[in-house]
Amino acid sequence: MDSDLDDKSREELLAELVKLRNAVRAHRDSSGHNLCWHHPDLWNLLPEKSSVNPIVPEWPVFLRGCLKYRQSLDEQLPDAPRSDKEFSGRDGA
Repeated sequence: MDSDLDDKSREELLAELVKLRNAVRAHRDSSGHNLCWHHPDLWNLLPEKSSVNPIVPEWPVFLRGCLKYRQSLDEQLPDAPRSDKEFSGRDGA
């Protein structure tokens, strides 16, 4: 699956590693409403392209999942700062 790496030089491999680390950092540093979005930019860093669309849960199921995710943040990050900022669109999240 990762045979595209076989012929890369050390410098090319290091550049790829830095690119991937930066993408993981961007994902890690998502905050606020951006935590709720999927990240195709991250997936597009893989050499194999995929046209698979995610399965989207129906609204009631989706919202229950959102609540569980938010509850898990309370459990895992009880001291994290909180915000009351309303969602204003993906770019302005």
